[in-house]
Amino acid sequence: MKNCGFIPTDILLPANADMTKWSCVACDQYTSEPEYWKAVEKTVGDSVSTLSLMLPEIYLDDIENRSVKITETMREYLDSGVFREIEDSFVYVERTLADGRVRRGLVGAIDLEIYDFSKDTKSLCRPTEATVTSRLPARVRVRAKAAVEMPHIMMLLNDPERTVIEPYSEKTAALEKLYDFELMQNSGHIRGYRVHGDDSVFALSALEKLYVNSKEENPMLYAMGDGNHSLAAAKQYYEMLKDKLGEKAKNHPARYALLELVNLHDASLDFEPIHRVLFDVDTEKFMHEFADCCGLTPGAHDGQVFTVIIGDCEQKYTFTDPRGAVTVGNIQDFIDEYTKINGGRTDYIHGEDVVRALASQPRRIGFVVDGISKNSFFDVIKKDGILPRKTFSMGHAADKRFYLECRRIVSD
Repeated sequence: MKNCGFIPTDILLPANADMTKWSCVACDQYTSEPEYWKAVEKTVGDSVSTLSLMLPEIYLDDIENRSVKITETMREYLDSGVFREIEDSFVYVERTLADGRVRRGLVGAIDLEIYDFSKDTKSLCRPTEATVTSRLPARVRVRAKAAVEMPHIMMLLNDPERTVIEPYSEKTAALEKLYDFELMQNSGHIRGYRVHGDDSVFALSALEKLYVNSKEENPMLYAMGDGNHSLAAAKQYYEMLKDKLGEKAKNHPARYALLELVNLHDASLDFEPIHRVLFDVDTEKFMHEFADCCGLTPGAHDGQVFTVIIGDCEQKYTFTDPRGAVTVGNIQDFIDEYTKINGGRTDYIHGEDVVRALASQPRRIGFVVDGISKNSFFDVIKKDGILPRKTFSMGHAADKRFYLECRRIVSD
């Protein structure tokens, strides 16, 4: 059987915990909403929780102090028996979203040898958005010190016939249920089932068939959905280990990264646009230079259309002479150029209502953009390469992957 780079692994779950308090949303969500994270902290209290093993990006200004505590807590959890180990397994996941739809996934380990985040990569697993390399060193340092990993990474599989993941929905009665609980903050429900032995072979065989049937010289079997920079940091750390350990690195647990594989064609999977809010800028000056540089026509016309929100005013614009093929990329390019000279900062927002609320304050501008079609997603990546960073999001913030499963990434 061909190794397609996604395999069962030894997975850590809490042995005896309040699972609602244990599991919390990815660190890169609600970055302009401190009240959300205060509510999470109140819910968790002193309980064992993935909250103690991660750093919400809203607290990045305190990364040095908090990261020390995080690595200490990882070791404490390992040494004090917080975890139980589920050996050589996938976890089949059914996530009931807030709107009642069910997203299905398979948690396992990707071999970082099949992943490359460079711009022109032809690897089996490819990035979908530009990797900002300046964001990697801090993440690599955290991973280098970490005893365990826990993913908010979601990797996409192009499986229109639904042959790999979806069949497990008919097998749950025969599988060991590992967890079944309500997620905090009205984020739905989640169930997980152990998949091992012959049940694992079923998924591996189906992946092999997808690979063989692709009939491409450089097939693209997987694409990054969420957690692009987390996986890139794992890859970079593994490359550092290879430089340090040589051939021994191939047997190091950090050669692999834990993630959830989700079918691009899952009916519950929505591709939501990621909007922008620009803070601390002279709004009149910005819009004047934006229009002058990029050629904006008021109103929605044929071409690339987006909405600008300043205070309580909203105006649609169309690029008359876009630099690139992706609307949000053209907006981001100018924002980067402008803020480099004039200052200001950008936040990336899921949900138009949040953009409107944030942009209602002085010296702020909101940009509302359309999403990308998931039906053409793999073809676009294969043809045109990676998209501008923060181009799309798979669902709303409340639907993002919650930290739950963990995996040991130290050799001892």
